[in-house]
Amino acid sequence: MDDNGFSIFTTRLQVRPDDIDLNAHVHHSRYLDYVLAARFDQMERCYGMSMGQFLERGLSWFVRTAHIEHLRPLAMGQWMTVETRIGNIGRRGVRVDFEIHREVDGRLCAEGYFDYQLVSRDSGRPVTLPEDIVEQYSL
Repeated sequence: MDDNGFSIFTTRLQVRPDDIDLNAHVHHSRYLDYVLAARFDQMERCYGMSMGQFLERGLSWFVRTAHIEHLRPLAMGQWMTVETRIGNIGRRGVRVDFEIHREVDGRLCAEGYFDYQLVSRDSGRPVTLPEDIVEQYSL
């Protein structure tokens, strides 16, 4: 559990050959993909509410803001851990904080946050978070 009372969840991923750019390191956009992959895993495994369940309810998440600070590179074939935690829950969205660590030495490679807004799939407009979702994500 972190300082704000929300749980920290971890997903283990590996750098793939198609993640590497012309400079022989992981392309900056892939770090955002790693966080997205971890969130999909954690939504189902840790929160008990998969993305599919949101879609069945006519809901989806829209990224309002994505912020990342690159601190150290990841290399081809390296394993990493992606830690995420809810930073805060608002009326219409959540902030998800993340850290990506190299598994071999535990060094922090990237950190940042996503501001997600819950939207209606039909209208694409923001909606208020239903109470059961707030409860489910308040672990």
